[in-house]
Amino acid sequence: MTQEARELSYAIAIREAMGLAMEADPTVFLMGEDVGVYGGAFQVSGDLIDRFGPERVIETPIAELGGAGLCVGAAMNGMKPIFEIQFSDFATLALDQIVNQAAKARFMLGGEVSVPLVVRMPAGSGTGAAAQHSQSLEAWFAHVPGLKVVQPSTPYEAKGMLLAALEDPDPVMVFEHKLLYKMVGEVPEGYYTVPLDKAKVVREGKDLTIVASSIMVHKALEAAEKLTEEGLDIEVIDLRIARPMDKQTIIESVKKTSRLMCVHEAVKTLGIGAEISAMICESEAFDYLDAPIVRLGGTENPIPYNPELEKASVPQVPGIIEAARDLAKGVR
Repeated sequence: MTQEARELSYAIAIREAMGLAMEADPTVFLMGEDVGVYGGAFQVSGDLIDRFGPERVIETPIAELGGAGLCVGAAMNGMKPIFEIQFSDFATLALDQIVNQAAKARFMLGGEVSVPLVVRMPAGSGTGAAAQHSQSLEAWFAHVPGLKVVQPSTPYEAKGMLLAALEDPDPVMVFEHKLLYKMVGEVPEGYYTVPLDKAKVVREGKDLTIVASSIMVHKALEAAEKLTEEGLDIEVIDLRIARPMDKQTIIESVKKTSRLMCVHEAVKTLGIGAEISAMICESEAFDYLDAPIVRLGGTENPIPYNPELEKASVPQVPGIIEAARDLAKGVR
C-alpha cells in the first residue's frame, strides 16, 4: 500500500469507493432500493444522497428487472451506473437484462458499444434471513461470457475492486458477503484499484492448497492457523475473481503443495470448486497431485431459518480443519 492506511469497515470502504468515483466522474451514479434516505439495506450508501443529491443517488421501486434495464440503457449511452440489488437472491428477477443484454451487447454490436455497469449485491448466509435472502449465486453469473464476477473478502479489496470495476468497460457483478460488512481492516486513503484478474496467496504453505472465496477465506485462514499446531503448513488462496479466473496462481500453488481443497459457501454441486478441480485436472498440475481433490461447499438444500441448521448448511471452521487434516495426511 502506497497511501496511508486507516482502519475502515468493509461497508464504509465500499461507500468511500463510490464517493470517490462520483466525485471524480459525473457519469457515475448509484441506483437501487432504499439507497437514498435510508442509506441502503445494510447502510452501505450512508450519506451519499446528502453529498450528491437524488439525481445521482436514485431510489427505485421494488422492480429489479426495471432498475437493471434502466442501468443497462444508461451504460450503453455513456453513463457509469452502480446498481445495488438489495439481496443477491433478487438478481434472479433481473436476469434478462444482466445475462441477455448487458453481457452480450458488446459482442452482438461488434465492439461498438460497451456496458460499464457495476451490479452490487449482498450475498450469503449467516444473518437468519432464510431461504430467499441467503443464497450464494456467483457461479450462475460466472457461467456467462461477457460478465466479470468478483467477491471481495476484505475492506481493502472491497474498495479497490469496486474502483477497478468502475473503470472496466464491461459489466461487473460484485458479491458482497453480508457478514463482512462490519469487518474492519486497513484501507488506504485516496484512489487505488485491485486488479480484476488476479487471485491472491494470503497464506503461504507447503502441505496443502486451499482455494477459498469471500467469507470462506477467513474461515480457511483460521483453520490453517489451528492446523499449524499439528505440524501442517497450509497455503490459502483468495480466489477474489470467479470470472475471469486466475488459473495460473492456483496451478503454481498445487504444483508446490501437491494437494488441493476448494471451499465455497455456494452449493457444492456445479459450484466454482468444480470448475477449479476440472481446471487442475486439465493442466500440468494434475501430474503433481498426490491425492484426489476435495471440495467443500453448501449442502443440497435451501438455507434454513433455524440458526443451527443455517450453520450446518455451509462450511464451517471445524469441517475445514477435519477435511484438510485428512487430505494432508492421506486419509482421503
